Amino acid sequence: MMRGLGNIVARLTAARRAADKATSHNHGQSLIEMKGFGSNPGNLLARTFVPSNLRRGAPLVVVLHGCTQNAGVYDVGSGWSQLARREGFAVLFPEQQRANNANLCFNWYLPADARRDRGEAMSISQMVKHMTVQHGLDQARVYVTGLSAGGAMTSVMLATYPELFAGGAIIAGLPFATANSLPDALGRMRGQGGPTRKSLADRVRAASDHAGPMPSLSVWHGTQDTIVDPSNASAIVNQWRDIHGLGTSPGLVETVGRHRREVWRDPDGRALVERYDIRGMGHGTPLATRGNGACGKAGPHMLEAEICSTRRIAAFWGLTDANSVSREPRRKIVERVAVPDAEPASPRTHVGHRTGEVGAIIEDALRAAGLMR
Repeated sequence: MMRGLGNIVARLTAARRAADKATSHNHGQSLIEMKGFGSNPGNLLARTFVPSNLRRGAPLVVVLHGCTQNAGVYDVGSGWSQLARREGFAVLFPEQQRANNANLCFNWYLPADARRDRGEAMSISQMVKHMTVQHGLDQARVYVTGLSAGGAMTSVMLATYPELFAGGAIIAGLPFATANSLPDALGRMRGQGGPTRKSLADRVRAASDHAGPMPSLSVWHGTQDTIVDPSNASAIVNQWRDIHGLGTSPGLVETVGRHRREVWRDPDGRALVERYDIRGMGHGTPLATRGNGACGKAGPHMLEAEICSTRRIAAFWGLTDANSVSREPRRKIVERVAVPDAEPASPRTHVGHRTGEVGAIIEDALRAAGLMR
């Protein structure tokens, strides 16, 4: 356990040092700070991109950066504002501050920040409501996506404020309400412990009193991710398949380039959940920075994978013509195949309850890495 914890701490610490130069000066040339959006109990910043061709009733995409990043770094890497300029939708970039988290991670694992009407989750909801009113946006076409801690916070927003979002996309993230402390979070990132599959869906149902349609979801994860174990993608898919009442068998399994895509549809044929397994990729957002349909710029946790997640997510939400995404060679594998349920691993001892010397060593290491307040 100590070796696994040390590896994660070392990787995050290295990533923070590598990204500090970029985050210190890069907020994206096109992003504007939005102020006065509400009480802001999570003490977050809000940055926006509003294209000159924005029309009344346009969609809104909310983008949540990963640890060691800021809004501008993630925008340059992912290409969201470039796509928004081309397609005519607005983008909101909530941004973490070091006063809240030393590594600029959204605090997805803390109930004080990751529940409805609390902390960072409430701040993001206030930003969404303010921006839709301020720019006359379509409140029925608001979407949220994020990477890593931003992906985990996307899980939080979809579960706690489902009435605000028509769809979401989680990249290298984690399911909603699987951790209540930093040690919990590190265990889940390693794929250890966690609630049962039934409990996963129950936690989403209990997160709000929303009784209407639930958001659709796109899930992306690298098969060689050593920061957030790929088993978390299976847990996210299980959580939201059960929320939508979908079976375990995807209606479509295909390859896109060298990557695997699965799609689950409702009885009317509408795609409600999709999953991309990005072959050979580590921890980050998949990009195609060359050729037709290129997007973004490679960098720390912004990874060339010959597939543009930004454009494909936008197409999944109906923000772009599905035929406009890059035309990687694809091959349908099978229709209606049976896929075994992926149950989370058996719960283990709650590492947050350890006392004595081992606990002190863990806490010292986390504080040294800037991962603990």
